[in-house]
Amino acid sequence: MNETVKTILNRRSIRKYKAEQIGDQELNIILDAGKFAPSAMNQQPWHFTVVQNKEVLKRINEVCTAAFSKSGIKNYEDRAKADNFSAFYNAPTFIIVTGDPTAIAPQNDGSLALGNMFNAAESLGIGSCWIHALNYVFSTEEGQALRRELGIPEGYVHVGAGAFGYKDMQQPAAPPRKEDTVNIIR
Repeated sequence: MNETVKTILNRRSIRKYKAEQIGDQELNIILDAGKFAPSAMNQQPWHFTVVQNKEVLKRINEVCTAAFSKSGIKNYEDRAKADNFSAFYNAPTFIIVTGDPTAIAPQNDGSLALGNMFNAAESLGIGSCWIHALNYVFSTEEGQALRRELGIPEGYVHVGAGAFGYKDMQQPAAPPRKEDTVNIIR
């Protein structure tokens, strides 16, 4: 099995990170992997907002906590009550992916970019985790203000986000794959 396939099959979501920031060279490799993802008609409609500043990360978490607390969604409210709640598991690098809504497939393209970033991170020994919290948070008034603070392009749709950092936990084992998910027509 080649290294690319090994990386894809071994990558797991990591939810505990060391405080140490990932290096600039590693970050640039991860971002380049995202930029080289396939996109419909090669439109490359994504925008990556990289946050490594501790105060800004704290602000993002505060907005997430407040939005979750008054969401009316039990799961979100319960998560926000936790003493150690961090929407991005205290990762030192947080990458938000948004896309140009006038593109053919910004959600798909941005998801592929984020997937490429996750696999690139794994190949470098860096943990990552898909973070979906901002999908809800950006729909709130506070979330819209946060988008402006972060310099996310006006009108861009939120695709997803990723937590990135050096792993501070054992790599989880893969759960069994679901059966009956493939049809081959020959």
